[in-house]
Amino acid sequence: MPDAVAPASTNAARSDLVPVTVLTGYLGAGKTTLLNRILTENHGRKYAVIVNEFGELGVDHDLVVDADEEVFEMNNGCICCTVRGDLIRILGGLMKRRDKFDGIIIETTGLANPAPVAQTFFVDEGVRAKARLDAIVTVVDAKNLPARLADSAEAAAQIAFADVILLNKVDLVTIDELTAVEGRIRAINALAPIIRSEKSAVSIEAVMGRNAFDLSRILALDPDFLDSGDEHEHNEDIASMSFTAARPIDPDKFNGWIGALLNAQGADLLRTKGILNYAGEERRFAFQAVHMIADGDFIGPWKEGEPRQSRLVFIGRNLNRPQLRRGFESCQVG
Repeated sequence: MPDAVAPASTNAARSDLVPVTVLTGYLGAGKTTLLNRILTENHGRKYAVIVNEFGELGVDHDLVVDADEEVFEMNNGCICCTVRGDLIRILGGLMKRRDKFDGIIIETTGLANPAPVAQTFFVDEGVRAKARLDAIVTVVDAKNLPARLADSAEAAAQIAFADVILLNKVDLVTIDELTAVEGRIRAINALAPIIRSEKSAVSIEAVMGRNAFDLSRILALDPDFLDSGDEHEHNEDIASMSFTAARPIDPDKFNGWIGALLNAQGADLLRTKGILNYAGEERRFAFQAVHMIADGDFIGPWKEGEPRQSRLVFIGRNLNRPQLRRGFESCQVG
């Protein structure tokens, strides 16, 4: 059974401050799926959304549902590193339209350490005066967490700083594996409630409006948390490569190529995602994969005036750019 809900933050929330929820979790854990569930739920609230991607070409913006929310995209860097200034500027701009939304959701790149993101709400005077960090919600991939803890410091940091942990993809593991994974989580974070889920299906009340961020707990975990000089480095062997294709994609060619690629190099492909323009199809096709497990579906029509250009992003190790580019381009119709 999931753990009982942890006590609310000891820091009383000021009603005049904009509540901000940070969605974090390693590559492919299910953050965007959770975000889409929040945006499509009939809760009567309106959110501004900030999406961060690790790479020069963004597709996550397209993977967010066509809701009535404002979505801001930050590319070519991690929100906890090079684009943190962009985060502060976007938040500042949003505060000028405070009456247009009830809260803000930040979806970080899967490689983000949430500490510098959370730090922004305490060390930047402009942000601190108008917004408050409501909770850090960490989405965890039940199947791949053991491997991620072995090769990524970010995966452990995301769990350590979580106020709520969504243990996702529980349908892909056995009961014994699930128990072991929860034990690994508890060894890192003994307090945050763990909510089991499949495809990030969870009640909105479980992750939003929690008033769960507790600065005293974070300072006990990291005494230097409020030191604005914090630096963060990613694993140097992880890279992001992005490709575009101008001509429509032949679905049979693409499925054959991507299937063989994932089968051969899936262990090194942490995350694969793309928006594809299939030949003869008026709808956009969203492709996503974590290692060798792939999924995809149509997500709606191309917008009027939008270039029908296919985009594919790989995040992983030992990536061969020329080989990937040639393979993707070969999937185009003649």
